[in-house]
Amino acid sequence: MPIRLSLATGARCAAASIALVGAAVVAAPSPGATQQALARDSCDGLRRAVAHDQGGAASGPLFLTSYRTTGAPGEPPFEPALAGAAFTYDNALAGIALLACGDRAAARRIGDAVVRAVAHDQSMPDGRVRNAYRAGPVTEEKPALPGRWDAGRKQWIADAYQVSTATGNVAWAALLLLNLHQAEPTPAYLATARRLLAWTEQNTRAKNGPDGYNGGRHGWDNAQRAQTWKSTEHNLDIAMAAAWAARAARAEGQPDAAEQRQARTALDFVRRMWNPSEQRFHIGTKEDGATVSTEGSGLDAQLWPVLAAPEGSCAWVRSLDWVEKHHRSGAGYGFSREPDGIWTEGSAQAAATLVARKGTAPEALWQLLAAQRAGNGLYYATPGARISTGLAIGPDSTGADFFYYRWPHLGATAWIALAATGFNPFTGKTLASGAVPSCPA
Repeated sequence: MPIRLSLATGARCAAASIALVGAAVVAAPSPGATQQALARDSCDGLRRAVAHDQGGAASGPLFLTSYRTTGAPGEPPFEPALAGAAFTYDNALAGIALLACGDRAAARRIGDAVVRAVAHDQSMPDGRVRNAYRAGPVTEEKPALPGRWDAGRKQWIADAYQVSTATGNVAWAALLLLNLHQAEPTPAYLATARRLLAWTEQNTRAKNGPDGYNGGRHGWDNAQRAQTWKSTEHNLDIAMAAAWAARAARAEGQPDAAEQRQARTALDFVRRMWNPSEQRFHIGTKEDGATVSTEGSGLDAQLWPVLAAPEGSCAWVRSLDWVEKHHRSGAGYGFSREPDGIWTEGSAQAAATLVARKGTAPEALWQLLAAQRAGNGLYYATPGARISTGLAIGPDSTGADFFYYRWPHLGATAWIALAATGFNPFTGKTLASGAVPSCPA
């Protein structure tokens, strides 16, 4: 379940890391002018984000602000809980996208911040990351968590989701470090990625119902509880990160059996969520961890398995038809089934997936994404004032209170850069020029 970004808290694509069974190679069109300009501008936006958040520290570990408003017309009032919050998922994406943009040094700064966060947690040094940290240079041994002082109430205000640990965020932190390690082998990156994956195995593995990994841990440090639902998206993230970590460990002569088992478990869960009659993925399970949730649909749960393209995934390409029928919104795509508006991040994910599997994305989609650029170089989370997801932020929610608002968003910017440059975050590669992997007809 994609709760990694909470409102209350917060070119050509890569070939698959495991070749598709029977995959053919077909010619890929050259990127058009809009796509090329989008690659340039989104990379510029990420570099501007680094320059803004680093202050006077031109080097060293760094977390980037997830939402940074401009005060432009159409931007809703800002949520105070998001001020200065650097969501782990957004930062992992930004680090990978900076690699795609050719800025390895900036990408490593985010990776180094993640390594420090894992090694020196505020109170639970067990190999986790939090859902968010305080944005800016990481100068303390223990990276600071988000929050603010309320002078009127004379108390420190923090957010339970931000200090919690969602399974998907842990997996994306590992994917960032694996991308960095592939670009420039660094023992600390591989070791930390494996430690993160070990945390998910020890703390989120749930064998009831379909064996897989649950949503993570939610709440304050002295009262965290398990998120007992299981997410297709989270398990896909774990499957790809664990398989990658196993390959990297094996290449260096290290034991890799634990990651191999973890990758199989997570991928088997994803396979169980595939509905062959409807040709789409279920979003995951309900709270009991066993009953499949068949009502809703999450855009990323449909797209990421196709983009990641693990072995045996040829049938999954048909989910693109489901996306067209049930997630389309204007020239883009929405988060939920029959959406109430365009989700910029998800529309960029669709562009990345279409480029990966079909060689190109529609010009109208690239133009839609380009039109979301804000004055500070980031891209708006949605063109409209607000869109819904149909999901709850956390267990304390009384309803579907997870929304996206028209605020400039680091995660949306990073996905646009990945799509426009054709860089696959699940493999760390760009497809060889002139070739697109495809499945037999």
